[in-house]
Amino acid sequence: MAILSKEDAKTILQKVVALSKSDGLEASLNGNDGGNIRYARNSVSTAGEDSNVSLAVQSYYGKKSGSATINEFDDASLEKVVRRSEELAQLAPENPEFMEPLGQQQYEETKTFFDSTANITPDYRAQAAANSINPATKKDITAAGYLEDNRGFSAMMNTKGLFAYGKSTRVNFTVTMRTNDGTGSGWVIRDYNDVSKLDTAEASNIAIEKALQSRNAKGIEPGKYTVILEPAAVGDLVGLMLFSMNARQADEGRSFLAKKGGGTKLGEKIVDERINIYTDPSHPEVPALGWAGNGLPRKKLDLIRNGVVSNMIYDRYWASQKNVAPVPFPGNAIIDGGTASIEDMIKDTKKGILVTRFWYIRSVDPQTLLYTGLTRDGTFYIENGKVRYPIKNFRFNESPVIMLNNLETLGKQTRVAGGGGPGGGGSLYLPAMKIRDFTFSSLSDAV
Repeated sequence: MAILSKEDAKTILQKVVALSKSDGLEASLNGNDGGNIRYARNSVSTAGEDSNVSLAVQSYYGKKSGSATINEFDDASLEKVVRRSEELAQLAPENPEFMEPLGQQQYEETKTFFDSTANITPDYRAQAAANSINPATKKDITAAGYLEDNRGFSAMMNTKGLFAYGKSTRVNFTVTMRTNDGTGSGWVIRDYNDVSKLDTAEASNIAIEKALQSRNAKGIEPGKYTVILEPAAVGDLVGLMLFSMNARQADEGRSFLAKKGGGTKLGEKIVDERINIYTDPSHPEVPALGWAGNGLPRKKLDLIRNGVVSNMIYDRYWASQKNVAPVPFPGNAIIDGGTASIEDMIKDTKKGILVTRFWYIRSVDPQTLLYTGLTRDGTFYIENGKVRYPIKNFRFNESPVIMLNNLETLGKQTRVAGGGGPGGGGSLYLPAMKIRDFTFSSLSDAV
């Protein structure tokens, strides 16, 4: 039952809406079928599947609202959850920021569902894991990986006439390869809506080579270096910047988009003019549902164009306070890239560091977007256009805003998982980047 058709979802929601006795009601129906396989020490440790459908109902009286959820869909259960949400609404205090549900909307049709992914079987997952474990074993490498796939739907309806429906699929694969002497580590991630694009053997071989090449790393002095960031590393930092483009935080002086003395940086140049960041639910590499969870339509929209802040994210309440149109949280983000490969950027670097990814990232100063964290799973020293040797991991202290002002080269684009669930889930499509003066503050002995 986890994947309901548009007609079946609409039938259930129409029943719920018809039961309302409050000033208004909004109901959301969501379902997901998922499967996974996990392996460590070159052996599968867990595998499973799960399936769930749930209904959430919010009723309101004036500015008072209450919510209830259920996963039974007979008529008696539907009436029970509606009555419960109404009871809670009457008990709740008024919410001064409450917004009545939206009326009917028009949504863009997007291609987020692929039969190839929806039809994944346990045999497929087992073979995908074997295609990763077997080459690792042959190279005296220990593999630890995780593959997760899901197919789901989301639907919503309210008493104002709104109805939205969408279904989607997604598969995510990550693997860490460690040399058995404990001195080398490699890692790779793959994320798609269409599983036919996934080759776990190809991905695993990249991680294996990283592990072999990163053995017996040398320590070098911390400081400011030119870095070549693989797409996953770019996403680790730039993704945090995108999640911070909230208009209210800027207006209230709590974000990097706030100006000293008041106002925001909307319309101002904040990064290199080659940086273009936008969201587009119809993008073929990172498709997303055509509507956000609050029912607002998603459309193609510039966030940063030619280095200038073009738009910020406005929830409906804050948009009403500022007399502007609301801007929903995007389902994806795309950064325009260039034609350079990572190999091209290495050849063009006199002295620098190649970074596979970052991890354990923590905020230091939200108003400047300063973060700290560590490199991991393959960090290499570059000299005179060649990778010379692996180096020990660094702790960094850097802001993605400063980083994007120190841009030297944009590379080719790659899809990177940005978190979330079905429907694109915040996936990123972004380039590798060559950055000057990236700040490494100390060494780490961790492999």
